[in-house]
Amino acid sequence: MSTYVYGIARGDHPPLPEPTNGVGEPPMPVRTLKTGELTALVSDAPEDLRPKRRDLLAHQTVLAEAGAVGAVLPMRFGSLSTDDESVRTVLAEREKHYLERLDALDHKVEYNIKASHDEEAVLHQVLADDAELRSLNEANRAAGGGTYEQKLRLGERVVAAVQQREKRDGELVRRALEGAAQDVSPGPESSGWLANVSFLVDRDRTADFVEAVDALRKEHPHLVLQVNGPLPPYSFVE
Repeated sequence: MSTYVYGIARGDHPPLPEPTNGVGEPPMPVRTLKTGELTALVSDAPEDLRPKRRDLLAHQTVLAEAGAVGAVLPMRFGSLSTDDESVRTVLAEREKHYLERLDALDHKVEYNIKASHDEEAVLHQVLADDAELRSLNEANRAAGGGTYEQKLRLGERVVAAVQQREKRDGELVRRALEGAAQDVSPGPESSGWLANVSFLVDRDRTADFVEAVDALRKEHPHLVLQVNGPLPPYSFVE
């Protein structure tokens, strides 16, 4: 049977509560595999593993419980190894690297911030910042909306201005929050967000980070910020 890997910790990591159950139906008991100065949190892997809500929550719960009492390198959901011996082999081969990452992530959590624009608010902002664009808009309104060509020209100019604003505001989000974080990791780009950034935050400074997010919201109300965290530091595990 394959081995499901939740995360990697130091060999002296405090044990999880008994029993701690993980993925699968019925849930598979979580156990540890120790090699040298490292230990892996694992369970038997169910044959029909799928990203179901119950299993996703089980994966997160195991990592949350382990991370609450010590540093853990979290694996992504669905991390499988051929068997226990294969896990031990990887731990031995990469022991130095994993110990370095554990030191770097000790007492740290991740916050993921996704940012988008309030469409109506950003349109007002764009018109307020661009006198020529504002004049075009006012001329069209005075002409009862303007001709098709005038509407098309205005629309193209507005789209270009909003895209420029998205780029600027993506940088703004990062600059405004990175001072309250230990590290920053850009996430994959998506057409739905002007920024998708993960921040590595010291556990003792999570309140400062949340305050920085709140201040950003108040200062720039045209930004819509989605905050996910605190999380295990997935984006900072190499």
